[in-house]
Amino acid sequence: MISKAYVIQAAEGIHARPATALLKLSRNFTSVISLRKDGKTVKLNSMLNILAMATKGGETLTVLVEGEDEQQAAAALDHFFTTELKKL
Repeated sequence: MISKAYVIQAAEGIHARPATALLKLSRNFTSVISLRKDGKTVKLNSMLNILAMATKGGETLTVLVEGEDEQQAAAALDHFFTTELKKL
């Protein structure tokens, strides 16, 4: 299992547009991907799960990836949180 924490750099946090992009990205992998914030963990398999986290800019979100392609999934998610999220 790969686990990595990210401080959300986008001032607006994770709203509908980034949540949609994150969901689409996660569907490219077979690994189980989860998000954890404030002790709550949800699977990254539904828009409602992502939006229910109500992640704002400056908050810390931990990504958990487990499965056959976890290395590739973790790398893609790392790129999303460090580069792509700021543009959405």
